[in-house]
Amino acid sequence: MTRAIGNRLRAASFLALMPTVLFVARAFQTNPTKYDLLIEHGHIIDGSGSPWFDGSVAIEGGKIARVGRIGDVSARRVIDAEGQVVAPGFIDLHSHSDFSLLLDGKAESKIRQGVTTEILGESSSAGPVEGAGIPDLDLQLSLVGPHRDWQTLGEYFARLRRQGISVNIASYVGSGQVRLDVMGNVDRRPTSAEMERMKQLVDEAMIDGAIGLSSGLIYPPNSYASTAELIELARVAARHGGIYTTHMRTEGVGSPAAIEEAIRVGHEAGLPVHILHLKSYGKANWGRMDSYAKEIQAARNQGLDITADIYPYIASETGLNMTLPPKYLEGTTDQVLGRLKDPKTRAAIRDELEHGPADQTESRAVGGWHNVLVGSIQNPQYKQYEGKRVDEIAQLMHKDPVDVVCELLIADNYLTPAIYFAMSEEDVRVAMKQPWVGFGSDGEAVNPSMAYARKAHPRYYGTFPRVLGHYVREEGVLTLPDAIRKMTSLPAQITGLEDHGILRPGMAADVTVFDPTTVLDRATFEDPTEYPIGINYVIVNGVVVIDQGKHTGAKPGQVLVHDHRGN
Repeated sequence: MTRAIGNRLRAASFLALMPTVLFVARAFQTNPTKYDLLIEHGHIIDGSGSPWFDGSVAIEGGKIARVGRIGDVSARRVIDAEGQVVAPGFIDLHSHSDFSLLLDGKAESKIRQGVTTEILGESSSAGPVEGAGIPDLDLQLSLVGPHRDWQTLGEYFARLRRQGISVNIASYVGSGQVRLDVMGNVDRRPTSAEMERMKQLVDEAMIDGAIGLSSGLIYPPNSYASTAELIELARVAARHGGIYTTHMRTEGVGSPAAIEEAIRVGHEAGLPVHILHLKSYGKANWGRMDSYAKEIQAARNQGLDITADIYPYIASETGLNMTLPPKYLEGTTDQVLGRLKDPKTRAAIRDELEHGPADQTESRAVGGWHNVLVGSIQNPQYKQYEGKRVDEIAQLMHKDPVDVVCELLIADNYLTPAIYFAMSEEDVRVAMKQPWVGFGSDGEAVNPSMAYARKAHPRYYGTFPRVLGHYVREEGVLTLPDAIRKMTSLPAQITGLEDHGILRPGMAADVTVFDPTTVLDRATFEDPTEYPIGINYVIVNGVVVIDQGKHTGAKPGQVLVHDHRGN
């Protein structure tokens, strides 16, 4: 057969098929695919940092099916997003919802902010739990309520799946957690056998699906760990493709050295580094954020993948116990409380707070007791002091501030939180503008009925709407596309969540729809349990969880684990 004859036969065959082809095309035009959900007429900001564009988002089977000007299509449900922004669901880079989600999987205070994924596990992760870690974790859980029926991180993940959650979660394994499990709350170097067991626990947690290793280096027992110990543990995470994230050893005068320690861990262990709640802490350090940013940028210029997150507030929150010198916090809870009951120990604490290093404790770093606000108190006898400053409580109780702190910790079994007013607005803004900085609430998914969080930090309820309303719309610190990038694709990139954080076909159908003209946080330090406004729809894995501002009760969240195939 000649080439010409062959071409004519192929042409004839194509012409013979043309009616069928045209019929199929016409049928597709008149009977388009019926999607599960269609969000139309919105201003799409896809998470990449690009400006908004008009279009629709079609969702099918829990995934993004189409994005943009997709024509006349039908869906089982249509949401009209006229005048609203359609964005990827927000990813909270730093969350403490590990146990509150077991109490209430609806994640009310987070999902109503537009958060669809929370990153858990700073320092004291939910697993593994063994040895001395058992009584410590069970004491924490006694505050929240759920009974522990897991030991490993994988078993904790299984518990979440059984109960159901409205948001997705991913988790680190905490270096402080494995140290507590193996060694207890003691200030010494591990033996070779203890080090090997800690490495084994990190390895097992990474196989369970942890996204990396975390450290909380101001908290005992993690504060007792050397840099070399952290590097050894981080090398285990690196073999599985994980990252190293850290609450640095200090965020005050020693910040340059603390940043350098994080950089060293990344370089020597061979993995990316993420710094939690980057800040310039304490009035003596205000104005230094620019120098910290330059130090981190220099490390990036030298080839280290190092990033950070912040929360948009000038106050932090941690335990009231962190007002005390670190050496008094060693040992079991009973041992620590025993010291606090001793008048001689209190006198020694008082003397050290008066004459010791300025950033040795939170109370010294923040510039005095007036800048320490006591959070939720569980003991009914002391409830009247919730939400008051330590110096105010001291006046009401006619006692010294050190005695006040010790008595509150004793009465509350060491679990009293506190809010520390320690940062400057300008430093927050400088950090926020860095291209490698995302957002993390450092809060829990709670609801106003949870008594233990009644006087929590307002970041639990307001972090993301505060950025969008105050810092974007009102102050112009960030553009809206860049703010959304810092809430979506950047945190997905940092944590390795490859199918999240951007509106593209094939990606997970996590979507937040909000009104850019009204979105705003309403939670304050005086009244921290107010939900934000302007977040109208939140979709998780294709399921509508927030519908016209109201929670549907749906729990389509997933545990996001990585397939870390190590050596």
